[in-house]
This record gives sequence, structure tokens and C-alpha cells, in this order.
Amino acid sequence: MANPVRHSTTAAYYTQAILSFAIAVLAMGIGIAYLSADSWIRAFLGLGLLYVVTSAFTLAKVIRDRQDENQVVSRVDQARLDKLLAEHDPFRVDAP
Repeated sequence: MANPVRHSTTAAYYTQAILSFAIAVLAMGIGIAYLSADSWIRAFLGLGLLYVVTSAFTLAKVIRDRQDENQVVSRVDQARLDKLLAEHDPFRVDAP
């Protein structure tokens, strides 16, 4: 049975993703804070930013969970196939 290739992210990619996210959220927060508008408009935009961030985290988790689920199902199917192939004897003759 072939071992599946495990994909892992590098530390540089992980750091870049965290920094990119932090810079984007910080820039939006500063932009909203210095916006020349009433405080209730800035508060509304801030809540909108929080909603987008939490939605992005939820979406990322759902996608990751679905990929993990598909990987487990694939491994179970592969194990069943391996078992069937191991038990199959092409030279066996079933007597009537």
C-alpha cells in the first residue's frame, strides 16, 4: 500500500499568512478609526470588519474539516479495497 504524501506548510508560509492577516485587519481598523464620519458609522464599519473576520475563520475551518473528512473516507475505502484484494483468490473454484 502506498503511503499518501503529507503536505505541510513551511514556517515562512505560516508566518507570512499570519502577518498578512494581522496587517490587513490593523490597516482596516486604523482606516475606520481615522475615517471622517460620525462615531456610529465607524462603529458600524468596525462591527462589519469583525463579522467578515469571524466569517473567514469559520469558512476556513469548514473547508479544512471537509478536506479531513474526505481524506478519512478515502483511507477507509482504500483499506476496504486492500482487504478485498488480499482475500481474493483468482484460482479458487467454487464447487456447486
